[in-house]
This record gives sequence, C-alpha cells and structure tokens, in this order.
Amino acid sequence: MKKISKILVANRGEIALRIIRACKELGIKSVAMFSEVDVEGIWVRKADECYPILGNPIEAYLNYDKIISLALKAGCDAIHPGYGFLSENAEFAEACEQKGIIFIGPKAEHIALFGDKMASKVAMKKVGVPVLEGTDEPITDLKEGAKIAKEIGFPVIIKAAFGGGGRGMRIVRKESEFNELFEAATAEAKKYFGKGDAFIEKYVENPRHIEIQIVADKYGNVVHLGERDCSIQRRHQKVIEIAPSPRLNEAVRRELYRISTKAMFRLGYESVGTIEFLVDEDDNIYFIEMNTRVQVEHPVTELVSGIDIIQRMIEIAAGDKLKFLQEEIKIKGYAIEFRINAEDPKKNFFPSAGKITNYLTPGGPGVRLDTSLYAGYTIPSNYDSMIGKLIVWALDWEGVVRRARRALDEFYIEGVPTNIPLHRQIVRDQDFIDGIFNTSYLDKKLEGFNLDAIHDIEEEEKRMEQITKLIKMIKNNNIAVRH
Repeated sequence: MKKISKILVANRGEIALRIIRACKELGIKSVAMFSEVDVEGIWVRKADECYPILGNPIEAYLNYDKIISLALKAGCDAIHPGYGFLSENAEFAEACEQKGIIFIGPKAEHIALFGDKMASKVAMKKVGVPVLEGTDEPITDLKEGAKIAKEIGFPVIIKAAFGGGGRGMRIVRKESEFNELFEAATAEAKKYFGKGDAFIEKYVENPRHIEIQIVADKYGNVVHLGERDCSIQRRHQKVIEIAPSPRLNEAVRRELYRISTKAMFRLGYESVGTIEFLVDEDDNIYFIEMNTRVQVEHPVTELVSGIDIIQRMIEIAAGDKLKFLQEEIKIKGYAIEFRINAEDPKKNFFPSAGKITNYLTPGGPGVRLDTSLYAGYTIPSNYDSMIGKLIVWALDWEGVVRRARRALDEFYIEGVPTNIPLHRQIVRDQDFIDGIFNTSYLDKKLEGFNLDAIHDIEEEEKRMEQITKLIKMIKNNNIAVRH
C-alpha cells in the first residue's frame, strides 16, 4: 500500500476546489494547475501550491504529457482528474502508471472498456445486465445504418460510440429522416470526439434516467450508495439531479442495486463509478452507459448517504479497504442538485461569459453550494457554461422542494445571465412538486415557463433604499418605530 502525500488536481473550477477541500481534510497536500485565463480562479488560491500550464486554454487541461511532467516536478505522487477533460482517458491513466504516479480512478482497462459504448454494452450483457436492442459494433456506413434501423423499428436513437454528454446523438422517429440525422450525428461525433463511429438502438419514449453510484476497492468489496434520478434534462444534458428517486418502484430499485453491484464485482472494477439506466413506463430496465469518474451530481448522494465520495476515491487509489459494509449505508432524506449555468434563458440558453458584479449566495440548514464563483470574478468563455451547483437536503420530499424554493430565491448572480430563473419555475411546477417527471419533462414544460422572471435584485435594492431613508428620518426627526 502506497501512502498518498501530494495530489495534482488536473482540473479547474468547482470540481478542482472540491478535490482540494477533500485533500485538506485527509491531510494531503494539493497542487492546482491553471490555464492563462484561469489565473483568478479561486481554486488556484486555495491549493497548497499552484502552477500555470501555458498554451491554448482548453488544451492546457488536455495535454497529459505536460500535466504528468508538472506532477513530477511538483513532487506529486498522485493525480486526480475530476470530471471532464482527461477523467475518462485510458491513455492518461496508463501514462500515469508508467511514470509511477497514482491515477485516482479506475484501472486503464476499465476506462477503455466503458469509454467504448459498444464494448461496454456487450460486457454488461454478459454479466447479466439488460441492454437495449441495437447494434453490437460501431458503424459509419449510412446504408448499413439505415438497414439496421429499419430492422430494429422506429423510433431509434443514434449515439456517438466514443463520446457522451448528448453530443453526436439524434432521435429518428421516421425512416425518411434517417439519412439526414445519421450524417448530422456522425459529423458531430467526429468534431467532438475525433471519431464519427456511432451505434443505433431502440429509442425508449418517456423513460426515467436513473443511475447507481458504485464504490469498489481493490479487494473485491463492492457497494452502492443508492440511486439518483437524472430525468430532468435539456438537449440530453442533465439540469437537475435527485437522490433518491421520489417515485421509483421499490422492486425496481432493489433490482438496479443488485445487477449494478454484481456486474462491477464480476468485472473486477475498482474506484467510484456510476452505472446509468433507462427505466421505461412499464418499469423495464435498460443499461445506457457507465461513467468511470466522479459525477457532477455526486453531492446529492453524499448528502443522503453521509459518505464523502471524493475522499473514498482517494483512499481506494492509495490501496485502502472500504471502511463500511453495504448494510451500514443508510439513505436518509432527499437531496436535489441544481446545475447553475452561465447562459441566457431569454436567448435559447445561449452560453454567457463576463464579470460577476453582484453575488449573494443562499445558506441555512440543508443548503450546500459547490462553486468557484465570487464577486468580481470574470467567467471565461473557453469552457463549459456550468459555474456551480446548488444542493439542498431535507428529511422528506415535500421539505426538500420547499427548501429548494427558498434557497433559489436567495441566490442572486449579477453581471451575467444564468439559468436560475428556469430552476425557480421548475420547483413551483405542480408535476415536479408531485415527483412526476421523465426525460421529456422539460420539452413539455419549457414553453409554459416564465423565464423573463429573473431574480428581483432591483426590487431588493429599492426596498433597502426605502429602509435607509426611513432610518435617516428616524434619526433626524426622532420618529418612534412601532413594533
């Protein structure tokens, strides 16, 4: 067992800050890296050491030769990749191992397996996990794709074989639409992932998107930390995540736990990971993919389970055994995560960048904010639009929805538009309050939401001006204030 004493955080933003905080609590030194546009990043200040990686701002976080070289120069014995960027790059994990650096994540072979959507589908099918009808090999040929789609039966979905996050994905409802959408999907896949390979599978209408959080050590101990409901999405991108799912059949829940832990045990998986499923209207379960990294939405699981996923991830990489058994994990209450994005709801959620001029954050019981924002910070235009995550917890579903409304109403960001108005509308929608939603929820609701109702900070400022005037009047005229 090798003790980890210093970790290079190979990422930026809120996840970099999250990892740094986990390191501090474990007594491990942290090293931050930053591109030339991230000089003002708060994670840079919070780490024990920080170093620039010059060049293109995006490539700075993707050049693993430079990153490994930096780790060695800084005396790091481990690298944590966070999510995005190199977090699911098997070559990076292997290169770390070759240089004697611990990669805080699963083995390179598992990253490679689950990074290949087709290979992972076949592997999961072999270990007893149900999958959707579709191709077992990636395809690039249009005619072959059209033939397969017709055999499966419409609607079908085309997905990038070597990517995710909604990129390279198209739903085809009619045979006449196939050629155009296949070419669009494969072109987008090639642009974002370097390969235009795609696979085709049966499209499930109105499913729920449920994922299972797995934690597994190097000694064959595999446990789950419950499920998350990620059904509320826009353009195949998650918007809100919930733990546990408020309306999941208990028998389905137990089956998801069983097949997930069994599959990871049989495949010899190590580290944390998330297995994603679709659950259709008849409660049939279908494997979608597995993410071999920490998820953006991991905080909701931490709040309901009481387990720090980042810390466990580091300990597993160091060779520690799990400190808990499955029966010791108790899921308590409900948690909701709202992804806060710098995007303009009035301009079709177009990404925004700019300086934060006013910043008032929510707080109080059961409220957590994972972000790297602060007043005066300038959001760069080079990266993903997500700028933070608001997470709320309460003992029951009604309570967590009420707390979410309160916390969102306290949250003010000025200088750039955000999607906070969308979240405020969702938590006041009756279907959401009743826990009734699936992956088509936002498609159906968005048009009816009032996204012009951005936060009322101007009204708040007017009220404060009135109070200030009243105080002056009291002082000047000795006016008595009645209680």
